[in-house]
Amino acid sequence: MPQLSQLAGVLPASPIRKLVPYAEAAKRKGTKVYHLNIGQPDIETPAVSLEAIHNLPDKVLEYTHSAGIENYRRRLADFYNRRNLGVDYTNIIVTTGGSEALLFGFLAICNAGDQVIVPEPFYANYNSFAMEAGVEIVPIKSFIENGFALPAIAEFEKKITPKTRAILICNPNNPTGYLYSKEEIEQLRELVIKHDLYLLSDEVYSDFCYDGREHYSVLNLKGVDNNVIMFDSVSKRYSMCGVRAGALISRNCGVLDAVLRMGQARLCAPYIAQVAANAAIDTPQSYFDDVKKEYIARRNCVVEALQKMDGVVCPCPGGAFYAVAKLPIDNADKFAQWLLEEFEYEGETVMVAPATGFYYNPKDCPQDEIRIAYVLKIEDLQKAMKILEIALGEYNAKRG
Repeated sequence: MPQLSQLAGVLPASPIRKLVPYAEAAKRKGTKVYHLNIGQPDIETPAVSLEAIHNLPDKVLEYTHSAGIENYRRRLADFYNRRNLGVDYTNIIVTTGGSEALLFGFLAICNAGDQVIVPEPFYANYNSFAMEAGVEIVPIKSFIENGFALPAIAEFEKKITPKTRAILICNPNNPTGYLYSKEEIEQLRELVIKHDLYLLSDEVYSDFCYDGREHYSVLNLKGVDNNVIMFDSVSKRYSMCGVRAGALISRNCGVLDAVLRMGQARLCAPYIAQVAANAAIDTPQSYFDDVKKEYIARRNCVVEALQKMDGVVCPCPGGAFYAVAKLPIDNADKFAQWLLEEFEYEGETVMVAPATGFYYNPKDCPQDEIRIAYVLKIEDLQKAMKILEIALGEYNAKRG
């Protein structure tokens, strides 16, 4: 039998989806599962996007420009500029989701064996994108004790080597929900100037910032036009994850030219996705106001419930719709599987994501943390938190 590639052998499974078979088995037994494991919002997609798809007049679904439909890029630039980001439509390349944008970003700036420093815990698929690009992720730990704030710049300095090409952040962060401040972003500006590095920023959750705090984009930084690459997506902003429309934004002409050529190799991003995303730009502000209000209520519901549980530590996230909680358990992976295989309360259980999957080395990280996605309606979250509290008591009782 012919052998697979080395990459095929080492590419990790998604920590968010690896427990799916256990959840499916629980459902077959008749157990209701509350999915707190994946960032799939239940918020309705804006009506303007659905109408644009339903009423599409085209008789032929053609290829688009490899950089994306020009009208969409122009309108997307206008959208960013209403947020004072100062970009031109020529700074934007439309991608197949934010995932392709990140992969293209790695491929454009790194050679095989080059390194990218990433604060951890981080979005699990960064590992996969890096492996596909032949890039080495160099993790730098952040800690639950200070809410997963940006690690000290001195710690970044220790990680920089001749192979270091970039620093990658996610702001607001997935999985922690931490929102980096303007001061923290400015510190990174000084660091990339000093060492002539790229600053990559995944800003997919920039619409979800709470408690009166505002998002500060790397595109706001002055004097680093050639250093900065921002990644974006419509998946979370408009609650249309399945559309797969993302964007890579930079003022670095060399990066844009390289990414465009990669885009030409895959011809174009999906036409229907761009139609839906283009229409979504007309979503009224009231939609975002309502969505933010809903997520704040959901966050408060989950975090307050967790903080009342014995032995649980959970900082209040400033953005996104995730929270990382430290539980009084021995092993989050075993606990998450036990919840689905052996536990139920009144015919129901919960599915969580062990946080080990959001660290570079699952064995060299806290074993007692989970990520919760508060993407369900309040009533379901309240039930889920009650079930989780009861489960913790029963799990620890069984452990003795």
